[in-house]
Amino acid sequence: MKFLDQAKVYVRSGDGGAGAVSFLREKFVEFGGPNGGNGGRGGDVIIECVDGLNTLIDYRYQQHFKAKTGTHGMGKQRTGADGEDTILRVPVGTQIFEDDNETLIADMTEVGQRVVLLSGGNGGFGNAHFKTSSNQAPRRANPGQEGTEKWIWLRLKLIADAGLVGLPNAGKSTFLAAVSAAKPKIADYPFTTLHPNLGVVSIGERDFVLADIPGLIEGASEGAGIGDRFLGHIERCGVLIHLIDGTQDDIKTAYKTIRTELAAYDEILGDKPEIVVLNKVDAIEPEELKEKVKLLKKLSGADVLQVSGVTGQGVDAVLYRVIAVLDEEKAARAEAARRKVEPHWAP
Repeated sequence: MKFLDQAKVYVRSGDGGAGAVSFLREKFVEFGGPNGGNGGRGGDVIIECVDGLNTLIDYRYQQHFKAKTGTHGMGKQRTGADGEDTILRVPVGTQIFEDDNETLIADMTEVGQRVVLLSGGNGGFGNAHFKTSSNQAPRRANPGQEGTEKWIWLRLKLIADAGLVGLPNAGKSTFLAAVSAAKPKIADYPFTTLHPNLGVVSIGERDFVLADIPGLIEGASEGAGIGDRFLGHIERCGVLIHLIDGTQDDIKTAYKTIRTELAAYDEILGDKPEIVVLNKVDAIEPEELKEKVKLLKKLSGADVLQVSGVTGQGVDAVLYRVIAVLDEEKAARAEAARRKVEPHWAP
């Protein structure tokens, strides 16, 4: 299945059915009268969050979705049937935007969540509705209300607990393959990863979801390389694992490039908890390794973990650090929520 995380679609709710103009005509019934029924309501356009999907590829081959029109009213005061709803099924983490691709309509974060995007038009009244003491034989009925239409953007942001960031060939895919059952493409050339990959990581009695996104280069926020659009997939992560290739000469520039691109994309992303990891340490001489760790520690102001995705050296330490940071974040959110709802006591 191909990965698609953004799609533009056209949606239109159904028109309401028209009311009927009808009169009762039966043998042996001395007085008839108007008996035209109302039209049925047009169908709604509904967005539903479902399990089992992880891409928006279905919306590449169909971009137009229209709900059904309500059935027209009929004689004998029969109301027309409502039009059938159109349901757009999307994966967890999908955001719905207006045509400007900036105004957020809905954020689908839970399976089973449903949002009525467009309501169908009301059905028109039949002539029985207009009967009064002074107008006992009305010969008019209302047409159904027209539905509404718009273009919308669907944008998928994967739900992951931790995200891997770094330059191309920093070893992100190798790390993901080493700690999970995911099988991302691994090669010795840049931009091997062209779309995000997810893996479930188990460590001790805990597990979490880890996301690997395509590598960033300098100027990614301005479209260099494959851009920074994929950074949206780590916006929901609780912690970022910043992998740095220890075999390159200028690790200072490597570190600063990623930090600059994160901040350029979104300040919130730049402020997320970060675990700095020096990768490929199995291919570095001890003295050189010591100097690079010291430099990174000075740049980041945090401890630098040393790993090798190929040999597995130091991998568990990184995973346990991720669990610790996630637990701290969860405790902080719980405390903030408790303070928010706790009533203020006053004598």
